[in-house]
Amino acid sequence: MAEYRPLADLIRPDSLSDVVGQAHILGEDGLLRRIIESGEVPNMIFYGPSGTGKTTVANIIAKKTNRVLHRLNATTAGIADIKAIIDELDTFLAPGGVLLYLDEIQYFNKKQQQSLLEFIETGKIILIASTTENPYFYVYNAILSRSTVFEFKQVPPQALEPAVERAIRLMGERNGLEPEAEEGVVQLVAEQCGGDVRKAINAVELLFSAGRRAGGKIRLLLEDAKQATQRSAMRYDRDGDTHFDVVSALMKSMRGSDPDAALHYLARLLEAGDLAGACRRILCSASEDIGLAYPQAASIVKSCVDSALQLGMPEARLPLAEAVILLATAPKSNTGCVAIDRAMADVRAGKAGPIPREMQNVHADGTGFEREQGYKYPHSYPNRWVKQQYLPDNLKNAVYYEYGDNKTEQAAKAYWDLIKGGE
Repeated sequence: MAEYRPLADLIRPDSLSDVVGQAHILGEDGLLRRIIESGEVPNMIFYGPSGTGKTTVANIIAKKTNRVLHRLNATTAGIADIKAIIDELDTFLAPGGVLLYLDEIQYFNKKQQQSLLEFIETGKIILIASTTENPYFYVYNAILSRSTVFEFKQVPPQALEPAVERAIRLMGERNGLEPEAEEGVVQLVAEQCGGDVRKAINAVELLFSAGRRAGGKIRLLLEDAKQATQRSAMRYDRDGDTHFDVVSALMKSMRGSDPDAALHYLARLLEAGDLAGACRRILCSASEDIGLAYPQAASIVKSCVDSALQLGMPEARLPLAEAVILLATAPKSNTGCVAIDRAMADVRAGKAGPIPREMQNVHADGTGFEREQGYKYPHSYPNRWVKQQYLPDNLKNAVYYEYGDNKTEQAAKAYWDLIKGGE
């Protein structure tokens, strides 16, 4: 009985021209393509989501070199595995050196990564590492400085459709059946698999398992495709880059006054089960981006978040949607955020200085160490304001807060300009 091979492995391209997507680096004039075709392959780090061709390209590179290919996955490999590869160097087992494909390099600690340095520098090992996380955060500088980073991007649906069609054809040949796919099946699989070629091909394999067979034909139904690909487009890891990308996009969409985009990213967080993360970002945006232009937003959003947490999913989506739409459509001001950041920057820089006597607590008075405080109580003066120095001497002219150009802050500015006489 022949050994079963997953369709994703069977369909894996063996030439750069057949790789799906990545035209920005593998197109006719792409930098990575030209490097590979030159035969002089440097140490490289492939960065991008899973299922975008990183392993496939590494395999193609291995075939174009005269080096022995070793594959390690950093989630299970250790120093002993690296040592075994190093022991092969300069022997008949690896006369031309070793090409090491290290998958998920972010799971190697500093010591494990550094164990490769000496051999990378001498050229005895060519390292091709892949990672789904930002290498500038997870790969140590010594490795980064000796490597070229290439970003692999999600494959757009249009580029994925030919791979889905090819997978359907190969599955038909493997099973001796003529596939008949309902209209829209190919497009749905390509769209719903989140730019992940492997997921799309696995979905095709699942469709064949569930397909109805009759008279040498197999029907691939649209409804089956919907079920096979449900939630497949979700790329989410609460500890990884995707989490920070989604919450960043939510914040930036609310800040950018785009309610539709904000609702989209809220939906992605909620579908991934990250209710707490969504609430935190929405609360933050109320003060960071709307701020003094609409101060009531903070209390309204707090009420929505409290309701969401009490309700739980799926009902929590309702008050959170209200909060997101409110923030996205509200007037914007970051003057409060800028002001506190300026003040904290001075404090961190050591610009504190003694608190003026007028501002100090009077707890020492009556102990025999009294001295005139000189504090002027604003409520005792017209319009409940009097000019006096509040900041330390070395910061007495510092300005942290500047009025925004929205109606609320401009009204406050006009009020105080009138009282302070333009001071």
